[in-house]
Amino acid sequence: MPKPQVETETARLEARVPVQVYDHMQRAARLRGMTLTGYLIATAGEDARRVVEDADIMRLAREDQIRFAQALIDPPKPNERLSRAAKRHAELIDRR
Repeated sequence: MPKPQVETETARLEARVPVQVYDHMQRAARLRGMTLTGYLIATAGEDARRVVEDADIMRLAREDQIRFAQALIDPPKPNERLSRAAKRHAELIDRR
Protein backbone atom coordinates (compact mmCIF):
# COMPACT_ATOMS: atom_id res chain seq x y z
CA MET A 1 0.00 0.00 0.00
CA PRO A 2 1.57 3.35 -1.03
CA LYS A 3 2.34 5.88 1.67
CA PRO A 4 0.37 9.13 1.57
CA GLN A 5 2.48 12.06 0.43
CA VAL A 6 3.36 14.51 3.16
CA GLU A 7 3.03 18.12 2.10
CA THR A 8 6.17 20.12 2.69
CA GLU A 9 5.67 23.56 4.16
CA THR A 10 6.88 26.18 1.71
CA ALA A 11 7.73 29.86 1.69
CA ARG A 12 7.65 32.29 -1.17
CA LEU A 13 10.82 33.86 -2.54
CA GLU A 14 10.89 36.63 -5.07
CA ALA A 15 14.03 38.10 -6.58
CA ARG A 16 14.85 40.56 -9.28
CA VAL A 17 17.84 39.39 -11.28
CA PRO A 18 19.55 40.71 -14.38
CA VAL A 19 18.06 39.23 -17.58
CA GLN A 20 21.40 37.64 -18.51
CA VAL A 21 21.55 35.82 -15.16
CA TYR A 22 17.92 34.71 -15.51
CA ASP A 23 18.59 33.38 -19.01
CA HIS A 24 21.64 31.44 -17.77
CA MET A 25 19.63 29.94 -14.91
CA GLN A 26 16.82 28.96 -17.29
CA ARG A 27 19.31 27.29 -19.65
CA ALA A 28 21.08 25.48 -16.80
CA ALA A 29 17.74 24.21 -15.51
CA ARG A 30 16.77 22.94 -18.96
CA LEU A 31 20.16 21.22 -19.37
CA ARG A 32 19.57 19.39 -16.11
CA GLY A 33 16.00 18.54 -17.07
CA MET A 34 14.59 20.62 -14.22
CA THR A 35 12.21 23.48 -13.80
CA LEU A 36 13.74 26.82 -12.88
CA THR A 37 12.20 26.53 -9.42
CA GLY A 38 13.59 23.02 -8.94
CA TYR A 39 17.00 24.13 -10.18
CA LEU A 40 17.10 27.12 -7.84
CA ILE A 41 16.01 25.03 -4.85
CA ALA A 42 18.64 22.40 -5.60
CA THR A 43 21.56 24.74 -6.23
CA ALA A 44 20.79 27.44 -3.67
CA GLY A 45 19.82 24.86 -1.06
CA GLU A 46 23.09 22.95 -1.50
CA ASP A 47 25.14 26.15 -1.38
CA ALA A 48 23.29 27.29 1.76
CA ARG A 49 23.92 23.90 3.41
CA ARG A 50 27.65 24.15 2.59
CA VAL A 51 27.96 27.73 3.90
CA VAL A 52 26.23 26.83 7.19
CA GLU A 53 28.32 23.68 7.53
CA ASP A 54 31.52 25.67 6.99
CA ALA A 55 30.46 28.07 9.73
CA ASP A 56 29.46 25.28 12.14
CA ILE A 57 32.33 22.82 11.65
CA MET A 58 35.80 23.61 12.88
CA ARG A 59 38.50 22.11 10.70
CA LEU A 60 41.96 21.63 12.16
CA ALA A 61 45.28 20.97 10.49
CA ARG A 62 46.72 17.52 11.26
CA GLU A 63 49.24 18.94 13.75
CA ASP A 64 46.45 20.77 15.59
CA GLN A 65 44.28 17.63 15.62
CA ILE A 66 47.10 15.70 17.29
CA ARG A 67 47.74 18.48 19.81
CA PHE A 68 44.01 18.64 20.65
CA ALA A 69 43.74 14.86 21.09
CA GLN A 70 46.84 14.82 23.30
CA ALA A 71 45.38 17.56 25.47
CA LEU A 72 42.20 15.50 25.90
CA ILE A 73 44.14 12.34 26.75
CA ASP A 74 46.67 14.02 29.06
CA PRO A 75 45.30 17.46 30.03
CA PRO A 76 47.77 19.99 31.42
CA LYS A 77 47.64 20.85 35.13
CA PRO A 78 45.48 23.95 35.80
CA ASN A 79 47.47 27.14 36.26
CA GLU A 80 46.73 29.70 39.00
CA ARG A 81 44.33 31.74 36.84
CA LEU A 82 42.28 28.69 35.90
CA SER A 83 42.15 27.56 39.53
CA ARG A 84 40.88 31.00 40.63
CA ALA A 85 38.32 31.03 37.81
CA ALA A 86 37.04 27.57 38.80
CA LYS A 87 36.76 28.63 42.43
CA ARG A 88 34.89 31.81 41.47
CA HIS A 89 32.58 29.84 39.20
CA ALA A 90 31.80 27.39 41.99
CA GLU A 91 31.01 30.28 44.36
CA LEU A 92 28.66 31.90 41.84
CA ILE A 93 26.86 28.65 41.07
CA ASP A 94 26.48 27.73 44.77
CA ARG A 95 24.73 31.04 45.50
CA ARG A 96 21.73 30.06 43.43
